[in-house]
Amino acid sequence: MADILQKIIASKRVEVSKAKEVLSIDRLEQKIMDNAFPVASLENALKEHPGIIAEFKRASPSKGVINASGAPYSIVKGYDLGGAAGISVLTDVGYFKAQPQDFGQARLSTQKPLLRKEFIIGEYQIYESKLMGANVILLIAAVLTKAEIKTFTALAHKLNLEVLIELHDVSEIDKLCGEENIIGVNNRNLKTFKVDINQSIKIKNQLGKLVTPLISESGLSSIAEVEQLLSEGFSGFLMGEYFMRKENPVIGFENFNQEFQQLTK
Repeated sequence: MADILQKIIASKRVEVSKAKEVLSIDRLEQKIMDNAFPVASLENALKEHPGIIAEFKRASPSKGVINASGAPYSIVKGYDLGGAAGISVLTDVGYFKAQPQDFGQARLSTQKPLLRKEFIIGEYQIYESKLMGANVILLIAAVLTKAEIKTFTALAHKLNLEVLIELHDVSEIDKLCGEENIIGVNNRNLKTFKVDINQSIKIKNQLGKLVTPLISESGLSSIAEVEQLLSEGFSGFLMGEYFMRKENPVIGFENFNQEFQQLTK
């Protein structure tokens, strides 16, 4: 599974190419101009108060099926009412088993900042994200060049989208363009899939002093881990599997968030 990321990106290029045949980028732009979209800032929310970014996630390459039957409308609405700072929704069908309607149903159920969790490799997907009603897009440093990150970030901002740049390794810090809205550190090693929250701390210590909100992603499963990362300066925590594996993801989130709010009073 060491080359899973390369496989995902290869299939994503085919997927995007097919999407362009169905709906051209010019038509995408026109549709965007013809629609109004909800405005919500995850960056501002995290600057105002540390928070949990709760994720709707059906499966992953490393863990297999997590929650195949979850209803995005009710779960995302529950995350919203339970106090999530923002909500993330996986949209990859091939490897994460997302259903085409997942993001749209999530958008209908909340006015909170909504992150499209996707493997973005080109400008087409950024226009697509806007049309879907996203407020934030994910750019993964491991699969993009510094030039691509800068170009994609500029386009996102033109479309009034925020950018979460995801780092997996200290070596990727040089790819930051300085215009990102949020910096995320993924605790999962892309080659071994081992999770280590110390990876968040290691990369954070190399970033220096930041005004950009910093979030920790992947593998978080205890309030003790979150408390440790709060003390290190993290202001956001993206959590999906931990809640989605619960019999009731909403109640799982609500219980965790109640403990979290006690930490951040």
